Amino acid sequence: MLTHAEENYLKVIYHLSQTEDEGISTNSIAEKIDTKASSVTDMIKKLKDKNLITHEKYKGVFITNEGKHTAKMIIRKHRLWEVFLVDKLNFNWDEVHDVAEELEHIKSEKLINALDAFLGFPKEDPHGDPIPNAKGEIAFREKELLSETEINKEYICVGVKDTSSAFLQYLDRQKIALGSIFKVLEHESFDHSVTVFFQDNELTLSKVVAQNLFVKKI
Repeated sequence: MLTHAEENYLKVIYHLSQTEDEGISTNSIAEKIDTKASSVTDMIKKLKDKNLITHEKYKGVFITNEGKHTAKMIIRKHRLWEVFLVDKLNFNWDEVHDVAEELEHIKSEKLINALDAFLGFPKEDPHGDPIPNAKGEIAFREKELLSETEINKEYICVGVKDTSSAFLQYLDRQKIALGSIFKVLEHESFDHSVTVFFQDNELTLSKVVAQNLFVKKI
């Protein structure tokens, strides 16, 4: 049994491992957790003692297969709860993250599997992130950032990289959601903004927005 803090650290280490080929530094973990490096060092020892990670001096932290599976089960719970909150309790997609952060620590596997079945075995959460199944398997979905798209091609919005309330509320004001369809008209070389044809109008999206919207070519 892991404490809430141990689960939070393990989830962060798992996410970092998806983008870093080499060992993960204590500073990277501390930055994500928003804590001191000394606190990370103490937690690394605890997770290492439970065979969830390994730690090599000068090389960093590596997550074990057991650690990956455990982290994916935490992520599974988080994303299923987000679906439940949006689909069944009518939360907005910008309201669910913090609540799901609390609910993800519920230990009952029976409850989570029942929740999965109740929701119809959803493949993605409200932000377009894939939901691991009960075995920890994650379905691959083709996607790219709007900032990397081709001109004169149509794309559908399939996810967001930034799940902060501020960004999601901005998308709501622009009426952009999962399933929105854009035709890319221009990539501006000066400020890296992207102009798209959306809902019968031209819309210019900033570099920040374009680098945080996942799309798929239609």
